[in-house]
Amino acid sequence: MTHTDFIPYGRQSISEDDIAAVVKSLRSDFLTQGPCVNEFEHAICTKVGARYGVAANSATSALHLACLALGVGAGDTVWTSPNTFIASANCARYCGANVDFVDIDPRTYNMCADKLAEKLATAHTKGQLPKVVIPVHFAGQSCDMQAIHALSKKYGFHIIEDASHAIGAKYQGQYVGNGAFSDVCVFSFHPVKIITSAEGGMAVTNNEQLANHMRTHAQQGTTRSPDELTEMPGDWYYEQQTLGFNYRMTELQAALGASQLSRLDDFIQRRHAQFSHYETLLKDFPITLPFQAKDTVSALHLFPILLPEANKTARKSVFDILRQAGIGTQVHYIPVHTQPYYQALGFKQGDYPVAEDYYARTLSLPLFADLTPTQQERVVLILKHALIANQVMSA
Repeated sequence: MTHTDFIPYGRQSISEDDIAAVVKSLRSDFLTQGPCVNEFEHAICTKVGARYGVAANSATSALHLACLALGVGAGDTVWTSPNTFIASANCARYCGANVDFVDIDPRTYNMCADKLAEKLATAHTKGQLPKVVIPVHFAGQSCDMQAIHALSKKYGFHIIEDASHAIGAKYQGQYVGNGAFSDVCVFSFHPVKIITSAEGGMAVTNNEQLANHMRTHAQQGTTRSPDELTEMPGDWYYEQQTLGFNYRMTELQAALGASQLSRLDDFIQRRHAQFSHYETLLKDFPITLPFQAKDTVSALHLFPILLPEANKTARKSVFDILRQAGIGTQVHYIPVHTQPYYQALGFKQGDYPVAEDYYARTLSLPLFADLTPTQQERVVLILKHALIANQVMSA
């Protein structure tokens, strides 16, 4: 099998315009701390309908910045979904806070708003409410943000949307990131995401104070703004006013991200066509296909399927057969609370049974902008062979 025969689960799509944008940046006077980052921030905000954007070197960094801006610290608790990458929980641990989880909806695989309501009611009676809740828009589909936002008003917590999968997604007809139901929303631009800046992320918000706080902390806690300085002896002067981090995005990354953003709608359209083709090809397979909730338009970052409960032990064999045939299937995600680090904090198997059941049965099939119908048909053919070999379906 050659490299060109391998079909990954996700992959960037780089055009000549993207390359030209990066080359232009390389030939400019700035490789970092120049105009491209500001332009990319403005372009993202314009697209999603937010007022302020703070670019960072990763979505993980952006999540950390959002927690810091909302005052998360030792003694606080942050709740998130167990069905996510570890960064959604780790960002709170970086601040010294405790982490807890809310089990997922069995159809959308997102944080379940009903389970959140139940957990909040119990926490309220114990005086143990979270300071921040981080819903994760898994696979590109928005959580039920109206319900989560209503609970935030009732119980007094802040909301950070982890929209690492969901740039270009819509909820109730508006782009995810518009800020109607959260304090901060974070996007990822990793190469397997909808658009890429190689590495990188961005936090968007409608709160100027939060934006300024995140920007300062992303730049080593320093400021040059005359409105914030305690003195101004000359143009060289800057002040470190807090302990910050070097979370800056480079000009090259921003140039690539801005170029990619111009094709966001096209990327989403392609993914929806691929999703529909998979639905047609897989309609008679004894597997569960991704569910799309009303009031949402998913960015379709992933295409996760579920094996039947009776055949979940076949998952490893199906995975291995696909991989051996050059199909880059993956599992999204190992529940965060089952990781050794979090088990050492007191979590255990059985704590979040819906997420654990989902994990035991799921596989993500390839889905990316340049995936062809022929490649999808090959994926489905190999999957069929794997399911027959494991007696999940008949020949």
